[in-house]
Amino acid sequence: MTADARPAAQPPTDRATPPLTERQEARRRRILHASAQLASRGGFEAVQMREVAEAAGVALGTLYRYFPSKIHLLVATMQDQLQHMHSTLRKRPPAGDDAAQRVAETLMRAFRALQREPHLADAMVRALTFADRSVSPEVDTVSRLTTAIILDAMGLEHPTPEQLSAVRVIEHTWHSALITWLSGRASIAQVKIDIETVCRLIDLTTESGATPWRG
Repeated sequence: MTADARPAAQPPTDRATPPLTERQEARRRRILHASAQLASRGGFEAVQMREVAEAAGVALGTLYRYFPSKIHLLVATMQDQLQHMHSTLRKRPPAGDDAAQRVAETLMRAFRALQREPHLADAMVRALTFADRSVSPEVDTVSRLTTAIILDAMGLEHPTPEQLSAVRVIEHTWHSALITWLSGRASIAQVKIDIETVCRLIDLTTESGATPWRG
């Protein structure tokens, strides 16, 4: 991991820098695609910065300006995957009778998408686990995306503090379930049971003052 990390300028996606130009965004997309392809074939160890640069058709120095380390790159790759999942889920929302069922269905659909690419899933989850404070903005974005996916499934526009607390616990459980499944310590059936169980917290935090989502 240290071989893939070096001191570098902040990537163009840093919040202190201006928005990406169309050309920069296209370059960033190529980098993320190359990262996902390499991870899909060989997992965390297969994502080497030099190979990513070659596959994306960019100079190695350019890659480091966008992503200072492999951890930054793989966390951004997870962010990209979650954005795609969010878009897909909005086009085909869950059809459960209540919020707990809809959230459980949503998370299992996301889990099955990751299950189809186990090496990629393992690489992204390991990057999240290894991330230090320098990757906090990217990790926070992954968390916000996960929260948005859950809140969409709940059908809430203005969740209460209690509901947001339940969402955080659900996120922690989902992340833990991914880790235990990837390590071979939990079956898909057990993951489903754990997700459905934790989603019942939603029923305990339902309040009449919550505003339903009308989007």
